[in-house]
Amino acid sequence: MKATASPADWLLLPDMQIIQASYLISKPDVAQCPPADRPEFAFIGRSNVGKSSLINMLCGNQRLAKTSATPGKTQMINHFNIVSRTGKKQRQEWYLVDLPGYGYAKTSQKTRKSWGSMIENYLRKRENLRCTMVLIDSRHEPQKVDIEFINQMGEWQLPFAVAFTKCDKMKPGGLERNVQLFQQTLLETWDGLPPMFLTSAEKGLGKDEMTAFIAETLEG
Repeated sequence: MKATASPADWLLLPDMQIIQASYLISKPDVAQCPPADRPEFAFIGRSNVGKSSLINMLCGNQRLAKTSATPGKTQMINHFNIVSRTGKKQRQEWYLVDLPGYGYAKTSQKTRKSWGSMIENYLRKRENLRCTMVLIDSRHEPQKVDIEFINQMGEWQLPFAVAFTKCDKMKPGGLERNVQLFQQTLLETWDGLPPMFLTSAEKGLGKDEMTAFIAETLEG
């Protein structure tokens, strides 16, 4: 499979400033989502990957997305209104979407199948979706469920980027090892690597890089 994009010039762009972020709506079906009248960026990962914390860090609002120590808390398609500004440009409006986690075993088979269908329908039918941020827990070696999900994104020919979470919990050597192992595993089936970011919700690591990437994608 081909890589979705090659990391390049987004760090040369002016910093993006998110000036407003607010919860809009939660729905169980893509047909009930808000009108596709602006660009959209989705966030997804295994349950307990730190998705809500990362969203809150990027938006500068610790109460925006609900965090929980209980995996599987996010169960619907959650839309947030985002207003941002890049340099001296006029403000930009877009949606940030918090999707249910995949690979959560402590639910019934029926529930997992329902979540899977909801996620697939959203990803494949939402025409204003610019990019999906796939979150990977940096503390672990490559997990089969993560690789399978990324390969499925390739089969669907959908653009995505990878964000390694909880990087502050790892020693530099261990973090580098896990990231390299993940990259090597992807290159077994991919021609190149997608954009990748090292993040920490607690330390603010990766915020500038990810918002600059979003700004560059909005410009494209």
